[in-house]
Amino acid sequence: MEQRSTPANRKELIRQYKETRRPMGIFCVRNTANGKVLIGSSVDLPSRLNRERAQLGFGGHPNPGLQKDWNALGAAAFAFEVLDTLAPPVEPGYDPAYDLGVLEQLWLDKLSPFGERGYHVKPETTK
Repeated sequence: MEQRSTPANRKELIRQYKETRRPMGIFCVRNTANGKVLIGSSVDLPSRLNRERAQLGFGGHPNPGLQKDWNALGAAAFAFEVLDTLAPPVEPGYDPAYDLGVLEQLWLDKLSPFGERGYHVKPETTK
């Protein structure tokens, strides 16, 4: 016999979901045909990767080079990867923006996804 959730059970499940910490960190969209990558960070990696897929699938991704390659090669030519994660915060009110920015810069330095290697625009150097 099928069990139905009561309103109290449903509310408890929703509360548990909202309180569950989502993994945060650095992600990569990798073109497996040419090796180019797009790197980004998020406080909610699963949601962000879903958004990246949806934007590409609907033809509205903000990165024109990535969108062009997606249109030409199709979804099968791309991998969505988590490169690094941050530990869940223990102190209340923690803002992960700075830590995510540092971690993302480390991956940008490591993979250098500019020009033929990726979908990022190389930052201009100041004199």
